Amino acid sequence: MAEQGVKQVVFRYIQPATVLAIVLFWGLAPERLTTSAWTLLIAVGLCKLAILALEQVNERHAAWRMTRTELLTDLFYVAMVYTLIRYARIHWGDPPVEAAKHAIGISTPWLEHAPFVLQVALVLFLFEFGQYWMHRAMHNWTPLWLVHAPHHYVTQLNALKGAVGNPIELFLISLGIVALFDFSLPALFCAAHVGTIVAAFAHANVRFDPPRWYSYVFTTIEHHSLHHSVDYESTRCNYANALIVVDRMCGTFHAGEAVEVGQDGRRRLSILDVMAFPFVPLVARFRNGRTAG
Repeated sequence: MAEQGVKQVVFRYIQPATVLAIVLFWGLAPERLTTSAWTLLIAVGLCKLAILALEQVNERHAAWRMTRTELLTDLFYVAMVYTLIRYARIHWGDPPVEAAKHAIGISTPWLEHAPFVLQVALVLFLFEFGQYWMHRAMHNWTPLWLVHAPHHYVTQLNALKGAVGNPIELFLISLGIVALFDFSLPALFCAAHVGTIVAAFAHANVRFDPPRWYSYVFTTIEHHSLHHSVDYESTRCNYANALIVVDRMCGTFHAGEAVEVGQDGRRRLSILDVMAFPFVPLVARFRNGRTAG
């Protein structure tokens, strides 16, 4: 009984405790660590491994259990996010925002000296608010849905599934306006770490029971599994990747949970299918046009 009680406490508080630990690390660690992108990469990787381990300890749904095929596929997408997508964002996504900042004359040096926690909260909110509207547009405009839809063809959820998607979608969802402002580098890394890990928790096949305040502010597996429902109309809610409070603010929050996830009769897409998915309608239209001619 005592062991069961400890387990309940752990899975009730592990999400907020992890967020707190991440903030404390980036706020208190030596500058040589908190200004290194390698620190962020290693820390995020270790946290995701820990969440995958939790899936083995307190599984949410047996149907979502990781298989060898799913693991290898997910690792391909994770590698793509941290190489190709990261390169694209740094070289093609951030420069136009930075150029606009200089052209408009935006200067906020005081932000870099604001309290660390306030900086992290502002960075996280700014990115999530923009991500929310991009994600919402992807569910309400066909051209954007075509690049986003492959992410909804996943037939199980786990801590790595947030990286699954077409490269165009992954690039678009990585964009933001944070570069317009002068935040400190540790605050930027901390917000990225918090957002990434909250999103990993929100995809994880783990039976959590978080405090009500946490579920009010942060996205959980309950919220996000509902967003992955097999019914397309049911996916048009809970768009926020990490801050579900944005959905609450914008009137798109729905309570509930889904066990079966996927689209099109829960058809699983191969990596090649995911890459080609946005172009399939164009190819079909071209072929039909040639046939008619």
